[in-house]
Amino acid sequence: MTSPADTILVNGRFTTLDPATPAPEAVAIAGDRIAAVGDMRDVLPWVGRDTRMIDCGGRRVIPGLCDNHTHVIRGGLSFNLELRWDGVPSLADAMRMLRRQAEGTPPPQWVRVVGGFTEHQFAERRLPTLDEINAAAPDTPVFILHLYDRALLNRAALRAIGIDRYSVDPPGGVIERDARGEPTGLLIASPNAAILYASLAKGPKLPYEYQLNSTRHFLKDLNRLGITSVLDAGGGNQHYPEDYAVIEELHREDQLTVRIGYNLFTQRPGEEREDFLRWTRDRHYKDGDLKLHLNGAGEMLVYSAADFEDFRMPRPDLPERMEGELEDVVRILAANGWPWRLHATYDESIGRALDVFERVHADIPIDRLHWFFDHAETVSARNMDRIAALGGGLAFQHRMAFQGEYFAERYGHAAAARTPPVAEAIARGLPVSAGTDATRVASYDPWVCLSWLVTGKTLGGLSLYPVRNRLSREAALRMWTTNIGWFSGQEGVKGQLKTGQLADLAVLDRDYFTVPEPEIRQICSVLTLLGGRVVHASGDFDSLAPQAIPAMPDWSPRNLQPDTLRPQASTRTQSESCACRSTCGLHGHDHARAWSSTLPVGSAAGFLGLLGCLCWAV
Repeated sequence: MTSPADTILVNGRFTTLDPATPAPEAVAIAGDRIAAVGDMRDVLPWVGRDTRMIDCGGRRVIPGLCDNHTHVIRGGLSFNLELRWDGVPSLADAMRMLRRQAEGTPPPQWVRVVGGFTEHQFAERRLPTLDEINAAAPDTPVFILHLYDRALLNRAALRAIGIDRYSVDPPGGVIERDARGEPTGLLIASPNAAILYASLAKGPKLPYEYQLNSTRHFLKDLNRLGITSVLDAGGGNQHYPEDYAVIEELHREDQLTVRIGYNLFTQRPGEEREDFLRWTRDRHYKDGDLKLHLNGAGEMLVYSAADFEDFRMPRPDLPERMEGELEDVVRILAANGWPWRLHATYDESIGRALDVFERVHADIPIDRLHWFFDHAETVSARNMDRIAALGGGLAFQHRMAFQGEYFAERYGHAAAARTPPVAEAIARGLPVSAGTDATRVASYDPWVCLSWLVTGKTLGGLSLYPVRNRLSREAALRMWTTNIGWFSGQEGVKGQLKTGQLADLAVLDRDYFTVPEPEIRQICSVLTLLGGRVVHASGDFDSLAPQAIPAMPDWSPRNLQPDTLRPQASTRTQSESCACRSTCGLHGHDHARAWSSTLPVGSAAGFLGLLGCLCWAV
């Protein structure tokens, strides 16, 4: 010990994920690192005159969560423009939100619902009709993106992007028309989602200053959910370095509240080789620091290697030229020591990519590069063995939680039972982690993914997986914490509450390990620390909260709408969460606060005289 701790957390149910100290009494933080973990006698020597003591009130404390696959850099640029339906329980609620937002959105701006939901989550089990959308917003353009399969546009949006009876269907897309040949407002990916994304791209963009504000709001909402790190997988129409200026400025100004490892995603079909020759000449793997660093290439390496993930459509076949184009790029990356991630939905695509990787490995070893496949919903046992032989990994995301019903309808429930084979991959010893693939399809809420891993159910309640393909709550949490280090090149740096690791952690509003399964996806953080610094605080910790920043523009859904419609736990469930059956009019079930106080709990008369409650007797 060289100096006192800056912060010490006590009275928490600490889940360290470190076998040496699995359930300590306290955690001390000095600078941006964890200084001590253990019993009070181990941590008390760290107390100094200026040490801040945080009483966790008996709440569950976990390492900060890391999303293994998201599009936060791209998503942040437009976050303040988007109306989120993540977690909204009914279509009626969603349409009320849409109507209210349309009333507050000035022309020529749009109302945009860009992913994060599925029709199966609604009580009505359907999407809104075009007539309902036009009635809710007769004059304001509305664009609603549903998964990878369709977008719903009202008449005002069709006019805004110039789609009329003379418009031609683009390759891989369909403009639905009525009996008179007029576009209805339904755009269908068949199977290419380019028509959906190209239409979205025609909407007004935020000016640079607003993009800075928008990105900060996105990061803050991730903090609200307990996320302290992400791996950004690039994205279509996300150009480097132009579209990274916002995140770079926030980094320079020390305004990043989430650690970001980013991958460079090729942007020019037919010129992918030139992109990666230029980038590997000018940049090196791990350029940056612990807040923002280059994590390699992908998820798109060459356009010909991209399969589509719309389970309403048949599996696409990749073109014959794919292998040659992919090999050119992988050889460049391997020669320069860059790891890569590759989007691959189907086992057939994975098998063909592995043919390429094996040829490259024969000349340039790749088994120490920490490369991996993203998604891999139908990866086979044989191809998992091939991945292991080449030192690769698998990064899974919860896309089946949103569209498992469509997969089961097309391929059958037996095939869906191992889609993806998460538990099997873990049992084989492969590096495996979890994430969301947010924001254009899935929600960025990590608890939706954790619920899916544990329960095996979709958002619509369909039970996909037998017990053998589900994870325990601890195993699922490791997928979001300790396992990520391999994928980010930061093994042993974060992911545990362990001496020497980064002080990234979250104090949860309810106990992940004891709440009933349906409540897992309602969890959020009431206190989130990044490197020992408070980046989110609410409820009992509200006094620690960073200064709020209004969303720009003032009509943003961030200002007009609630974060989400998240049902609250019942009193009975709160009772079960604190392992008791008694409540108190003064403290409710927050007995831990009374137990840890300096009041005379040893004397019933003295205790009752001061507090007038029976918390001590529980």
